[in-house]
Amino acid sequence: MTDRIAKKLTQLRDEADANFSRAEEAENKVKKLEQQLLEREQEITSYTHKLSVLDADLEKAEAKLGEAKQKETDGHQRSMDGEGMARKIQLLEEELDQAEKNLKETVEKLRQVDVKAEHFEKQVARVESERDTWEKKYEDERLAHQNTKKDLEELASQIDSL
Repeated sequence: MTDRIAKKLTQLRDEADANFSRAEEAENKVKKLEQQLLEREQEITSYTHKLSVLDADLEKAEAKLGEAKQKETDGHQRSMDGEGMARKIQLLEEELDQAEKNLKETVEKLRQVDVKAEHFEKQVARVESERDTWEKKYEDERLAHQNTKKDLEELASQIDSL
């Protein structure tokens, strides 16, 4: 009977150790995912800044293009020949097209980073929930171990008193 109790205690200790190891692994995984989430948030901040810079560039290019077109239509550029003005407008339109392209690419990257960040947030929540479950199981096993140990001590004292 003592052998069975000793085996049960050993089994409970092994389970408690295994649960503790799993809990540590889950905590490490949570830390790793939180770090990845932080990196994604920094990427979002970087892309947001880049987007604002590109928006400003786009506004400047549109303003320049508007000015150039206005000057062309108002005739303020009489000293410049028509070809020079057309070339300047063409360059400004190309600059505007490039700025719009960069803006679209940045918006797409920002969207992708946002999706990834959302995915990592879900993973963190799932891992934290799993960690909590393992911690609860560990605590239950620890209490069961203490109760079994107490019962064993009572049984041993009863056997000794016989």
